[in-house]
Amino acid sequence: MARPNSFAGRIIAAIDTGDTTRAEQLAHALARRTGLLKVGLELFCAGGPAVVTGIAEQAPVFLDLKLHDIPNTVAGAVRSLLPLAPAMLTLHAAGGPAMIAAAREAAEQAGAARPMLLAVTVLTSMDAATLSEIGVAGGPVQQVLRLARIALAAGADGLVCSPQEVARIRDAYGAAPFLVVPGVRPAGSAMGDQARVATPAEAIAAGADWLVIGRPITGAADPAAAAEAIAESLR
Repeated sequence: MARPNSFAGRIIAAIDTGDTTRAEQLAHALARRTGLLKVGLELFCAGGPAVVTGIAEQAPVFLDLKLHDIPNTVAGAVRSLLPLAPAMLTLHAAGGPAMIAAAREAAEQAGAARPMLLAVTVLTSMDAATLSEIGVAGGPVQQVLRLARIALAAGADGLVCSPQEVARIRDAYGAAPFLVVPGVRPAGSAMGDQARVATPAEAIAAGADWLVIGRPITGAADPAAAAEAIAESLR
């Protein structure tokens, strides 16, 4: 999958809802105004594979399931998801190199049509204090860079990280890794449960390829207009 060549193409609209009818409505409204549509855990649990197939008829799908298990199980999950033909698929970098390598090997069975494998580093809801509570010292940046090194060496195509780590990853690994960045909030938007955020323009300036944006778009009175306004802010 190539990097986006338009401002709207840089936006991944996160359709985070358990209401499949609402998801279909959002997909129809946003498909031509964004690059991809994100199906996350909430929607996938509500609608299953069928909801992915339906949304994929509108736009390419970023299937954000954050797979994390033993290598054999994750490889099997990837093989089971290949018929859905997602453009992007996530797994946790913390699963380790053997898990990521197994996922890559499984994905290769789809040939040129395989999904882009993105390794999730540190969730954008986590800050240094939260990481410390679970035994991770050094703060988010250090942990993101540690996991980035492991994931890219094991075969991940790119990374999911907060806007605050994008520039450091580019410094370390250059332009090659695809970077998909959640925790993006237009100026004046509520942070919600996000801890490490930036505006869309700040994330792009730092080196992000795609921006994952949910509530500022899907919670707006006019989601399509909200997506268009964000794309315009990147000019």
